[in-house]
Amino acid sequence: MKRWAEWRARLPWVFLTLAALALVAQCMPAWRGGLIYDRAAIARGEWWRLWTGHWVHFGWPHFLADTGLFLIMGWTLRRAHRRFALTALVAMPLFVSLTLWFLDPEMERYAGLSALNLGLLLYLALQGWQRDWRDWFWPAVLMIYAGEVVFEIMSGGTGGGMIKFDDATVRVATGAHIAAGVYALGGWLLERWRQA
Repeated sequence: MKRWAEWRARLPWVFLTLAALALVAQCMPAWRGGLIYDRAAIARGEWWRLWTGHWVHFGWPHFLADTGLFLIMGWTLRRAHRRFALTALVAMPLFVSLTLWFLDPEMERYAGLSALNLGLLLYLALQGWQRDWRDWFWPAVLMIYAGEVVFEIMSGGTGGGMIKFDDATVRVATGAHIAAGVYALGGWLLERWRQA
């Protein structure tokens, strides 16, 4: 019984709950239309889409890749960076969506956890590198992040990379990935300032 209680305490419950909600939305394709970031619908006053658009996906491969990484981030961030992670789960989707709204007016539809995942990963990498500036692992993660964004920019955001979307007109939301990086960098700098 004690082991079960210890194991249960280690679970990233907030991440698991949000992943379960994303699974429900994925199993109910009709819901996607009412939850996705849709610029025209948001302009009509459907503001919830600024947040819910991150929890729906363009097909099962997109869902599995995004939600799998999201759960890994939950396990990794649940203790050491709990405050940042919980705040980011609420604020980062809104920040990313508002950035798309104001700076990428051509982005008509957006869905998925990739931006949130990349922001969480970037924050984790910055924190890890800060603990040991000689460590090679975290700079490698940062270089991969930067390389992905550069690749997206050079390819014009076409396709889904290795992930196949269920809609051929969907493009990778490079602006969302950059916005998430800005959010994570801001969170890291704020944490350093607070520690100083």
